[in-house]
Amino acid sequence: MNQIRKCLFPAAGYGTRFLPATKAMPKEMLPILTKPLIQYGVEEAMEAGCDVMAIITGRGKRAITDHFDISYELEHQIKGSSKEKMLDEIRNIIKNCTFTYTRQNEMKGLGDAIYKGNVLVGFQNPFAVILADDLCVNPDGDGVLKQMVDLYNKYKCCIVATMEVPNEEVHKYGVIEGNEIEDGVFMVSNMVEKPDNDKAPSNQAVIGRYILTPDIFEMIQNTKPGKNGEIQITDALCEQAKKGMVIAYRFKGKRFDCGSVEGFVEATNYFYNKEKEGL
Repeated sequence: MNQIRKCLFPAAGYGTRFLPATKAMPKEMLPILTKPLIQYGVEEAMEAGCDVMAIITGRGKRAITDHFDISYELEHQIKGSSKEKMLDEIRNIIKNCTFTYTRQNEMKGLGDAIYKGNVLVGFQNPFAVILADDLCVNPDGDGVLKQMVDLYNKYKCCIVATMEVPNEEVHKYGVIEGNEIEDGVFMVSNMVEKPDNDKAPSNQAVIGRYILTPDIFEMIQNTKPGKNGEIQITDALCEQAKKGMVIAYRFKGKRFDCGSVEGFVEATNYFYNKEKEGL
């Protein structure tokens, strides 16, 4: 299989936990300091070697498309001023990446959103998936997706990023069961979406980073609606684990659940303090 160059961003959700802020603004455009969540994800994907960003959008998500495009009027207004350098990062992204888009017309779950992305990533090569509201950082080394790409180059199979969570919180996540084959790397034997706390196979919870092989589309197509009547990527990956190989990777770094107000505030404080330290 070829190098992983494409990263899929499911971004069609309503962001109801942030209403009324997300009534007219995509949750992926909520800023951590001066940068929207989805830009952090795109930069992480670029670090991992991706240069094609495939975004699954929905109604009311036009701001995402506009953000990753040139704003000629704005460029003209600030040209030659001290504010011009504030666009350096986004200019670099626009210059070095290709952005493609399609819509998920109905909210049928993450599995369905990823399946809709087949027209953007194709059926031939592996691809990455980033959920922008899971903001991940690793101040001591490579970003989470780069770590996963390096692991993919060794195992050549689907990989999910995991983290240990308190037992009383496992019902919020997809949870894996498996055997540790090297430090922090697990061969998955089972995956359960949002299990009851007393029935979870482990406390290793899947977070919003995946590397998927193209046969996942067939698995999703044959997956029936599960938890909450949605097509869960966890269920499709569980079937793939039974037929082939799926790896869970306990990543190095820190994850902020920016889909929640608490996690969003935590991430804002973290990046603000980091910025202050750099001054």
